[in-house]
This record gives sequence, structure tokens and C-alpha cells, in this order.
Amino acid sequence: MGGRLSDGSAGDADYGTIGTDYSRYRRPEPRIAELIVQALGDARTVLNIGAGAGSYEPRDRDVTAVEPSASMRAQRPADLPVALDAVAERLPFADDSFDAAMATFTVHQWPDLAAGLREVRRVARGPVVILTSDPALLDRFWLTEYAPEVIAVEASRYPPPERIAELLGGAAVTPVPIPLTCSDGFGEAYYGRPEALLDQGARRANSAWSFVGRDVVDRFEQRLRDDLADGTWDARFGALRTRPTFEGSLVLITTGE
Repeated sequence: MGGRLSDGSAGDADYGTIGTDYSRYRRPEPRIAELIVQALGDARTVLNIGAGAGSYEPRDRDVTAVEPSASMRAQRPADLPVALDAVAERLPFADDSFDAAMATFTVHQWPDLAAGLREVRRVARGPVVILTSDPALLDRFWLTEYAPEVIAVEASRYPPPERIAELLGGAAVTPVPIPLTCSDGFGEAYYGRPEALLDQGARRANSAWSFVGRDVVDRFEQRLRDDLADGTWDARFGALRTRPTFEGSLVLITTGE
């Protein structure tokens, strides 16, 4: 298992560098949050692993959050519990400490997925709920035409949902439709709002962009600007601007009790 980075980040992305405005762009999407709450069932005590700035933590449950990045911990709203500095592979809790556990947009950052999921199952006596992306479906997003290197990076980092389900001892994998006005700015959230991805801050809130070179970024910006200006993007993908939802790579993985 690799070492931690300067601000404590435990995965391959340095959130001390790229995560400074994370909470501005990665605000929880209510419709996705509701799916997570439903999957948690009647659990009262919930462990949130890789909790980040607190997106999707239910306010009506007793939540314990763990987050290795100091930058992420510092961005948590005042009404959320202070996150503990810990990593998924070494959770500082006794067996069966929580009714349920959740992890959103984080398992691709875990250096040792199997060890992390073993720990999650050890400390959660009830359901485990994981929001992640299916790498096999990332090419549904138009970005693959403009920055295939970014899609390739993402595909190499996200574990297949089937692998996660297997390591959990069995789980359901459910596609999650992405709303057109999605307030959580992960890449596919901009499927119908291409102009938003010209914002450097929006891209920085998606860690895959930190793994590609400046040449890739410059090429992407120039081509997208040109294609938006002359109507090329809209000729090919314009119908997405009014599509209420998009079924991309987003999935919810949920175990039983």
C-alpha cells in the first residue's frame, strides 16, 4: 500500500493541490442523495469512508466520517461532524460498530481495495452503500471525443463494480441516472452543459485531469471552444442539452443486511 501525500491524501491524487475549491463544485445532488438514503434503510449509525467535504452524508443519522486529506476535512460544513484522519484499509473501530457504511466517489482512491472493503464489512453490521463509476461505461460521455486521455485515466483507476460486489460478498449494482442540472460536478454531470468544463475549477474538482499533461488540456480547451463557437458540438451532441437525465457510468452498489 502506497504512502500518504503531503496533506494526508491516501490515494493517487493530491487533494492538497487539486481539492482547494472542491466543495464549491462538488455539491451533493439531491436526487442522488435520496437514493443513498433509501439504500441505507433504517440504519441510525453510519460510517462514511473517504468522506471528503461531506457530500451525501445524511443529516438525520448519527454519522461518523473518516477522511485522510486535511484539505478535504477543512472544507466540511460546520453542521457536519469533524472527520477523523483515517484510511479505509485501517479503520480505527471495533467489529460491528455501525449499522451501515457508505462511500461515495472514493473507492478508486483506495490503494488496497480488497483490504479497504474487508475493513468496511468488519465494522458495519448492516448494509454497505458505495457510489462509484463503472469504467466500462465511461466512453458513453462525449468527453471521450475531446479528451480521450482523461477517460482512459478514469477507466484505469475505477475498479469494476463486479469486483467490488465480489469483494463485499455479494451486492446489487444499480445504474444511477444523472440529472441535467446535477449539482455534483463530477465529469458526466456536465453532459448537457459543455461550457462548464471550460472552467478550470470544474476540471480541478475531477481528479483525472490532474494526471494528464498541459498539452491535453490546451488541446481540449481549444477544440471545445471552437466546436461550441461554430456549432459542431451542438450538431453532434446538442440533444443532450435538454435530455432530463443521462445514463453514463454512475452506479450504486448496495449489499443486503
